[in-house]
Amino acid sequence: MNWYPLWLSFKTAAIATIIVFIVGVFLARMLARNTFFGKGIIEAIIMLPLVLPPTVVGFALLYLFGKNGPIGKLLLDWFDFQVVFSWWAVLIAAIVVAFPLMYQSAAAAFKNYDATLESAAYTMGAGKWRVFWTISFPLAWPGLLAGVVLTFARALGEFGATLMLAGYIPHVTDTIPLAIYFAVESGNMKMAGFWVAIIIALGFTGMLWLNWWSRRKIHGDDTKPVSSRKS
Repeated sequence: MNWYPLWLSFKTAAIATIIVFIVGVFLARMLARNTFFGKGIIEAIIMLPLVLPPTVVGFALLYLFGKNGPIGKLLLDWFDFQVVFSWWAVLIAAIVVAFPLMYQSAAAAFKNYDATLESAAYTMGAGKWRVFWTISFPLAWPGLLAGVVLTFARALGEFGATLMLAGYIPHVTDTIPLAIYFAVESGNMKMAGFWVAIIIALGFTGMLWLNWWSRRKIHGDDTKPVSSRKS
């Protein structure tokens, strides 16, 4: 049994989630509570990969990172490095398609808590970073965690953009979704069914845990004994 697709998918999804989390939280915090001209356009661009077919996203990435593309040509001329048909292409595709989910969750999380707590901290002399780490981040954490789970699941299951940009190269770009597709193409239905079962189990487990955690977070007080709630 070749377990490489599982390892590659996990590695790609984990790294993509870390990158998307950092950038997504930064952008969401910057945009969520600020209003300025062009904000709607910026947010529409950020959310665009969520509504476009993955093959369209893959085509756009191929245009940007191809040998003659603006970014691809620059990387090739300056660093002699080609993104297309490499693991980096798999990672880039996962980041782009998963980013809107993290941004959307983070933006909602930063909008939903009471901003007067931040204002009170500022009036007491706290700096922006201290307010963020001690007030904003902890209050937004439930929404951010939901974004992390959804981002990881989306990156784990990415297929269309990955196929367009990275292709299928065994032990280089063969993630679980690509392994499923090419197993079906070659008539190996047993192998395809195995990987389908694996990715369904992973996705179901992630969503089940997220739903359980959300219910516990929201309704946790209702499950406590009356005496402990009064105390």
